[in-house]
Amino acid sequence: MRLTSFSDYALRMLMFAASSGETSFTIEAASRAFGVSKTHLNKVASTLTRGGFLKALRGRSGGLLLARPAETIRIGDVVRLTEPDFAVVECFATGNQCVLTRTCKLSGMLGDAIGAFLSALDRYTLADIALEPAAFAAFLPDAPPRPRRPYRRRAETVSSVGDTTPAAPRTLP
Repeated sequence: MRLTSFSDYALRMLMFAASSGETSFTIEAASRAFGVSKTHLNKVASTLTRGGFLKALRGRSGGLLLARPAETIRIGDVVRLTEPDFAVVECFATGNQCVLTRTCKLSGMLGDAIGAFLSALDRYTLADIALEPAAFAAFLPDAPPRPRRPYRRRAETVSSVGDTTPAAPRTLP
């Protein structure tokens, strides 16, 4: 079973929220912490907010907080919300065209496996996987942003025979 990166980021964001305690955090802080684009994390946060796992605070000192105690957030519920489907084989998906569907015994076995997977996740809560605040200390909002790689402008072009010649400067019309 493989989870999408969306589910992975959702679980990370909830762990980040749990480690923040009563202090709100921003999408930018989570983006810096995980090295994931703010746009992608905005979608994750929106889904978690609509699902009742995060609470969005508006205004100048706004941010995100856990909507309820970490002990009440089951990991299985988060995965059910964030996974688009559990179609591990074609017969589980919409538009199934497998010719074996009527007689195949594989789908029953895999259905049981998915049920066991989700049942196992339901035994754990966010409190079970939450990290201590120190684990995220380097990535909290007051930490300096990660350095960017310098932009390197290519100064030379290579001709077909291997000689290098200076690139011609661009002129604007």
